[in-house]
Amino acid sequence: MSDSAVDFVALAEQIQRWGAELGFQQIGVADVDLGEHESHLQRWLEQRFHGEMDYMARHGSKRSRPAELQPGTVRVITARMDYLPPDTQIIEVLTDPQQAFISRYALGRDYHKLIRKRLTQLGERIAQAIGPFGYRAFVDSAPVLEKALAEKSGLGWIGKHTLLLDRRAGSWFFLGEIYTDLPLPVSAPVSSHCGSCSACIDICPTAAIVAPYQLDARKCISYLTIELHGPIPEELRKPMGNRVFGCDDCQLVCPWNRFASMTKEADFLPRHQLENRSLLELFLWDEETYLRNTEGSAIRRIGYARWLRNLAVGLGNAPFSDNIVQALQARLQQVPELAQEHIQWALQQQALKRS
Repeated sequence: MSDSAVDFVALAEQIQRWGAELGFQQIGVADVDLGEHESHLQRWLEQRFHGEMDYMARHGSKRSRPAELQPGTVRVITARMDYLPPDTQIIEVLTDPQQAFISRYALGRDYHKLIRKRLTQLGERIAQAIGPFGYRAFVDSAPVLEKALAEKSGLGWIGKHTLLLDRRAGSWFFLGEIYTDLPLPVSAPVSSHCGSCSACIDICPTAAIVAPYQLDARKCISYLTIELHGPIPEELRKPMGNRVFGCDDCQLVCPWNRFASMTKEADFLPRHQLENRSLLELFLWDEETYLRNTEGSAIRRIGYARWLRNLAVGLGNAPFSDNIVQALQARLQQVPELAQEHIQWALQQQALKRS
């Protein structure tokens, strides 16, 4: 079917309905002019705020120029899907220094496959309606400025913590995109509603939000526990507390998250009781247990050595306990070198608390 035979306004409305049927809470359409965001990205990279995330600079302008990544792209269909699981006692876990806090997005199955599959199904429905067309689905797995595209398409605004915010949904959601050659009508963007609020900046345990809308990833606990491959800088270990995979503090204090909805996706519900496990319990997992209990999970991506590294920091921050000291000592020579350094630090911290 030729473009001239397609009613793109009606098609865009139909895409909204199909998206809802596939489990997305919101669908938008953006154009591909990301010049302002490209400039912001370049300044961020020049300040080295990306740390070891070399992939942020590796692809040149493909990240901010969608047609360079997927030739023929003139529009981007954006989608969001809620992930916050119910009854995970976020505050209770965060304030109990013996518990392990795992970012809420990582408690269930890895979102990449689920959302990419749904986006592909959405593309297939469009093709059934109008015939073959050019498209490609992305979910946090390619050089895509997903928050910028989501903002342009009216899914929300980028908040001072650099996450996307929606007045009706807060920020507890995943994003995905379909790059397409269909000239769909673009969605109207929404205005920012952060106002004078600085709650996210004030709460950040490591002061990683160095200014409104500016994140120094090198200080961010999500970066430290997930992206960083080497040792965690000593000056940032104590502020990590019991956060062993990601950090949700800036989302927890955001007033707009009062309106967040619980996820309807069974795959995003907690698995293996990871929402309420002690640091010591997780630290005692051998590698086989770790691999079995993180199969199909985003946690698997950091590997066993970094998992132990993060847990050792948490145990060093925990109140003194003979059981913790014994476990740290017992495992010191059994674990990868990266973890050994952090276990030794944890033992020093425990010794200081005992004396």
